[in-house]
Amino acid sequence: MGRAFWLAAGAGAGLYGAVKARRLAYRVSPAGVADQAAALRLGAREFLDDVRAGAREKEAELTDELGQRPRVAVRALERDAS
Repeated sequence: MGRAFWLAAGAGAGLYGAVKARRLAYRVSPAGVADQAAALRLGAREFLDDVRAGAREKEAELTDELGQRPRVAVRALERDAS
């Protein structure tokens, strides 16, 4: 039983190492680097969209609390009055 265990353990370790090496080789290849850059751009875009949406939501909330008109409407009214 001891030899079968070590044979299976060695085969598993070899397979694990081969998979890890293949993934690392892809990550450092030009295609892998391009994929990582695209994922980073997508993540940054999603983050900025969430921040902008939160800022708009908070601005609307504060505008309602203070009883003021939104800035866009104020500017339009100022232009119409001139």
